[in-house]
Amino acid sequence: MTSTEDSTSGALTSGWLGLISSSATAVVVGFASTILLIMEAARAVGANPAEQGSWAAALCYGMALTTLILSWRYKMPIITAWSTPGAAVIATSGAGIGYANALGAFVVAGLLVCLAALLTPIARLIERIPAPVAAAMLAGVLVRYCLGVPGAALAMPVIVIGLSIVFFALRLSYPLFAVPVVVGLGIVAAMIAGQFGSECCSFGVTPLVWTTPQFDASAILGLGVPLFLVTMASQNLPGFAVLRAAGYRPPVTASFWVTGIGSVLAAPFGSHALNLAAITASIVTGPDCHPDPKRRWLVAWPYLAMYGVVGLLAGSLIQILGSLPPALITAIVGLALFAPLAGSATAMMKEPRDIESAILTFLVTASGVTIAGVGSAFWGLVAGLILFVARHYIHGWRRTQL
Repeated sequence: MTSTEDSTSGALTSGWLGLISSSATAVVVGFASTILLIMEAARAVGANPAEQGSWAAALCYGMALTTLILSWRYKMPIITAWSTPGAAVIATSGAGIGYANALGAFVVAGLLVCLAALLTPIARLIERIPAPVAAAMLAGVLVRYCLGVPGAALAMPVIVIGLSIVFFALRLSYPLFAVPVVVGLGIVAAMIAGQFGSECCSFGVTPLVWTTPQFDASAILGLGVPLFLVTMASQNLPGFAVLRAAGYRPPVTASFWVTGIGSVLAAPFGSHALNLAAITASIVTGPDCHPDPKRRWLVAWPYLAMYGVVGLLAGSLIQILGSLPPALITAIVGLALFAPLAGSATAMMKEPRDIESAILTFLVTASGVTIAGVGSAFWGLVAGLILFVARHYIHGWRRTQL
C-alpha cells in the first residue's frame, strides 16, 4: 500500500471515529441529561410504567428517524431531539390532565408546527415573540425544579451535596458531561447506600403502547399551545442558530414539516415533541465530528443506530433511574435544569426596557396558577405579552406627540 493510500485510509478511519465519537457523546448527553424530566412529565399526566417506557422509546425512534431523513436529504448534520422545555411545561402544567387528553394536546402541538411550515407568516410571528418574554416563561417553568434541590439536600445531605459539588466542578471545565456523570454517580451512590429500589430491574425490549388521543379544549390551551410555543422559541430557533453558526443554511420549512409530522405520528405512543437540537447539535457540527463539513451529515447513521438501541432498552433504563430515591431524582432533575435556567434568566433580563414584562411572565408562570383548567405557562405568556405590547404602544404614542 502506498503512502497516499495509507493517508487516505487513515483519514477515512479518523473521519468515522470522529462521527461515532461525536454521535455517542450527543446520545449520552441528550438522553442522560433529561430523561428523568421526561419521566416526571409522564407521571404528571398519569402515564403508567408501560406508557412511560413507550414514551421514551417513541422519542428515541422519532429522533433517530427524523435526524436521518433531514441529514440525508440536505447533506448537513441536522440533529433532532426531544423538547426539554416542553417536558418541563408538561411536568408543571399536566397535573389533572388525563394521559389520553395530554396525547391529544401533543398531536395539536405537532399540527401547529406543520401549520408554521405551511404558513410562513406564523413562523415569522413565532420568531417575533419577544425573546425576554419567551425566556421568562421558560425560566418560570424551570425554577420550580431547581428550587427542589435544597430540600433534597436536607433529605439526603451527603449524597446530594456531594453530587452538587461534582456537578459545579464539572460545569467549570467539562460542562457537557456534568449531568451524565452526576446521573451515573447518583445511581452508584444510591446502590452503595442501600437506597436503590429493591424491585429493579427487569430487562427486555421496550414495547410501544398505542393510546388513542383525546382532544380537550383546556388541555390544548393549557398544554398543547405552550408546548408548541416553548418548543419553537427555545428549541427550534436556537437549533437553526447553531447550524447557521457552523456555516450551514438549514431548511427551515422542511425541518418544521419533518419534525411536525414526526411529532404527530409518534404522539399516540407518548412522544410529546420532536424538534431541532441545540446543545447536542453543537457537538456534531464542528471539526471534531469530521474535518470535512460536507461529510458531517454522516453522523446521522451512528446516531440512528445508537438511539435505536437506546429506544429498545428505554423501559429498562427508566426502571433503573426510577428506582432512585425521590429526593435524589428531584436533586438530579434540578441540577440538570440549572444551566437552562441560568440561560433563560440571563435572556429575560437582557433588555432593560422589557424587564417588567419578563418579570411578570416569570412570576405568573412560576406561580403554578391554573385558570379555567389552563396552566400557568399559557397565562404567564399572555400576561407578559399584554404588558409588552401596552408599554411599547404607549412609548410609541408618546414619541409621536413630541
